[in-house]
Amino acid sequence: MTTGRIRRVAVTGLAVALLAACGAPDDGPPAAPAASGSLPRPVNVADPAVIPSVAAAPTCDARASLRPTGARPAPGAMPAGSTMARIVERGRLIVGIDQNAYLFGFRDPRTGELTGFEIEIAREVARALFGDPDKIQFRAITTADRIPVLVDKKVDMVVRTMTMNCERWQQVSFSTEYLSSHQRLLVNRGSGIRSFEDLGGRKVCATRGSTSIRVIAAQPSKPIPVSTDSTLDCLVLLQQGQVDAVSTIDVLLAGLNAQDPSTEIVGTPLTDEPAGIGINKDAPDFVRFVNQVLETMRADGTWKKIYARWLTPLGPTPEPPPARYRD
Repeated sequence: MTTGRIRRVAVTGLAVALLAACGAPDDGPPAAPAASGSLPRPVNVADPAVIPSVAAAPTCDARASLRPTGARPAPGAMPAGSTMARIVERGRLIVGIDQNAYLFGFRDPRTGELTGFEIEIAREVARALFGDPDKIQFRAITTADRIPVLVDKKVDMVVRTMTMNCERWQQVSFSTEYLSSHQRLLVNRGSGIRSFEDLGGRKVCATRGSTSIRVIAAQPSKPIPVSTDSTLDCLVLLQQGQVDAVSTIDVLLAGLNAQDPSTEIVGTPLTDEPAGIGINKDAPDFVRFVNQVLETMRADGTWKKIYARWLTPLGPTPEPPPARYRD
């Protein structure tokens, strides 16, 4: 099924505007319903989901990144031979992002431009490199794409609510933490579901390749994990009654809830999910540079300003997560 057909599903509130704004093609008049009366689904739904295996990894402090060294170079004047110099020579920073995550990375229906909390974080890195936050190329990727595009050097960094953990540190590097979150549940109001204990044998959706799928599968009540390419697709499935809940980090659930107020966030926080900017392991100099940018954003109030602009549905603006370094 094409994204255009997904858009014709009865998705409430901002979800419709968001899907339209993402450039979904219009396939013309909706087709007649199938004789079976089955509901359409987004592409690449796995029901039940494939549960990712857990790779062996040494114990680590997942929040600890590389310490910035020396003064940050002036925009456009990066050290010769550095990763930053190569990016500046190319003329643009290439960033993997989500274009379907309301509040974080999405297309503004009024302007057609990508915007949101994580988009602004990425633009601050471009500003530090070039003196121009618009010298940036965004590449929309799925949750499962995040590590492959970094390993294959198809992007310079990924800013897509990527949880820092010891397993992932074996494959990619991370900046210091820029956002804290915890996994919870999104359900329809009046469903009677208050926690995973109410979801035994029932379907719970999360994105393919996420840590959330593993958490769902590990619940003692034995819910049935269902995976999609995007969290927004999970909302569509919830609205159609094809899943009973969506489970991912609470900051993303707040974006879904803002699009569909007939839903609610429930359950106690299950996990600790620090988000860092993903960077290829062959670019430690760029990790240190990005950490310098984040240090500046913490110190001069830029992080708080961006948070207050986008994430007020989460409550009062907190202090930014403190930097933690390992060398």
